[in-house]
Parts: sequence; structure tokens; C-alpha cells
Amino acid sequence: MRRFYTAESVTEGHPDKLCDLIADSILDECLKQDPEAKVACEVLATKGYILIAGEITSRYEPYVFWTAKEVLEKTGYPSGEIKMEARIHHQSPDIAGAVECPWEKRNGLPKQTFGSEYGAGDQGVMIGYACDETPQKMPMPAVLANRIAAELTACRKSRYIQGILPDGKAQVTVEYEDGKPVRLDSVVVSCQHEEEKDLRKLEKEIREKVLFPALRLLPPDENTRILINPSGRFVQGGLDADTGLTGRKLMVDAYGSQVPHGGGAFSGKDGSKADRSGAYMARYIAKNIVAAGLARRCQVSLGYAIGVAQPVMVQVDTFGTGTACADDCLSEAVPLVFELTPKQIMETLRLKRPIFRQTSAYGHFGRKEFPWERTDRVKQLQEALL
Repeated sequence: MRRFYTAESVTEGHPDKLCDLIADSILDECLKQDPEAKVACEVLATKGYILIAGEITSRYEPYVFWTAKEVLEKTGYPSGEIKMEARIHHQSPDIAGAVECPWEKRNGLPKQTFGSEYGAGDQGVMIGYACDETPQKMPMPAVLANRIAAELTACRKSRYIQGILPDGKAQVTVEYEDGKPVRLDSVVVSCQHEEEKDLRKLEKEIREKVLFPALRLLPPDENTRILINPSGRFVQGGLDADTGLTGRKLMVDAYGSQVPHGGGAFSGKDGSKADRSGAYMARYIAKNIVAAGLARRCQVSLGYAIGVAQPVMVQVDTFGTGTACADDCLSEAVPLVFELTPKQIMETLRLKRPIFRQTSAYGHFGRKEFPWERTDRVKQLQEALL
């Protein structure tokens, strides 16, 4: 059976990603000085104006304007013309109390039932996914789209392509047959450029210097449709043309259109927020299941309730590709192998370190530098299923 799946990515200069980058940079500044900081930072940006808002409870008070200006300049935008405003307050004492004293403790349950002093900082469903179709254990369209966006930025910063600007998008559609990627169906690239840039030369440079290296995993064929700046000129971009907001590129951050999303954004949130830490743990579990040869495709769903340490749901779906046991058996094995309370996740994945700025563009998953990409629980999973 033939199917088509599409994934999108955007460059770090895209207004939404710029906001994610500022929010995660502020989070990292807090964690550098106070690993126990509780941060939920949101950013809105438009022409000539940036609003930084949210809750920060930390022994260190970050200079958010300096951080935002640094991000703007490193991303290729002049910061001197932008007015900035901050609306930041401390975390709600009700939420803080629920996090510090979880429901299990308040209701007298034995400590071994929650194993942690932290309750989840919010409710929600977090989705993790892995598959064997790429070396990264990620869906092919997401890998290719992120590579294109990252190559665009690299070519701009190195001036390998001259006359291109920070804003940009990539979109990839892959044809699947019997669940496996077989050909590249279409590629769309939109790249902001200087007014005097020759558009024919730009198209040629993007094909040769961006698409050729980015698409080596699944090269285009004679029938692949490649559209470069299909709208024509793309001179006005970034904050001059669009409004950015944290958490508005959820599918770009995750796995693309093939995989459902729990709905919670990642950027700007510390690890006590299950939206982020739960999603990272779900990916860690799914990738280890696939790496262990227990399934070709695996989706892990974790459900959390605010103030409760243990997840209220652990579910594994292998879409009929499981090799060792039924999905409900895998679901029961997961809590035996992986620590699932927020505090345990933060310890396992070392989420109190300032590592989040680098996650904010080109996808949170499929990049080996992140601890949730390890496959160090393969043997334990195999043994748990004996």
C-alpha cells in the first residue's frame, strides 16, 4: 500500500523558532546559576517589539533583555531597533506545593509508590516515537526537513551562500510502500534573501549546496518535485513580516505529521514540567524498544496529572511490528526498566543542566548529543521480557 507523509522544519531565524530560542536561552541562564530553578517562559515577538512573560522561581534573576539581544544578534537580527518588555512573576504557590509534595505523599502512600519528592508540574499526555527507517530511529520526512533547514542556516552563517537571510522553511514529502520510505516525492524550500540577490542563482545554489548534502539519505529522482521560493521574492521576512510565539511549531519540534502530539510545548520549560521531561522520556523508551529489536515502530504514551508523581498512564503501541510480545506486555515492562516520576526523569536524563538552547531549533529528537537519544536500556528491556 502506498502512502505519503510530509514533515516541515524552519530555520532558527523563523519568528516562532526565534521565540523558542529566546525562551530556552533564558531557561539555560537560570539553570547555570540555579539547577533547581522552576521556569515557564513564553515569548511573543513582532515587528519592533518583543514581550517576555511567564513564571520564574529561581535564586538567580536572569537579565532577560540581555539574553534576548544576544539571541537576536547571533541569529542575524539587529537588536537595537527592537523594544523589549518583560512580564515575569513567580510560580503559583499552589503549583509549587503540588510539585514539592506530591499527591502520593499527601495521601500517605508508601514512599516506594512514588519514589520522589516531586509531583508533575502539569497534567497532559506526552508522546514518544521511534522507528527503524533511518539511523536516527526517526521518520524519514522529519530527518530530511530538519537537515535542509540546518543546512540553510549553516550556508548563511558561513557565507557559503551569500545574500541569504535568517528566515526560512523546508518541507519534505516522502512516498511509503508497505510502511517503508521508497522515494522522495517533493521538496519545498523558502529562503529569505537580500533584495539584490539573483533568484536563478539562489535556486541553483540551494540545489547544489543545501539539497544535495541534506538529501543523501533519500536522494531525489527524476520525478521528485523541487520547489524553491515558490512565492517568488522573499525579501521581507523575520519579525518585519510575521509574528512569532513560543510553542507554535510543535510538529517541527517532534516527529512531523506521522506521529500524534500530546499538545504541550517544550521550549521555555524546566524539567519539572512533564510536557517536556515526559516527552523526552517517552522518546527514550521508544528508541530503546526499537534498538532492542522488540519492534520496528514504537509509540509510547505517558499520561501525567498535576501534583502526582507516577504517571497515570503508560501505553506502548508497536503498530503490529512487535517481535517479542504483545503491546500490553511491553507496557508492563516499561515501569520495571525506566524511572517515570518527574524527579527520576530529570536525574536519568540530567535535565538540570543548561542544555536546552541547542534543542530549540532543528528538532528535539534524533540528535545524538541529547541524553534521551541513548540506547543504554536495551539489555534491561530484553531481560525484563524473558
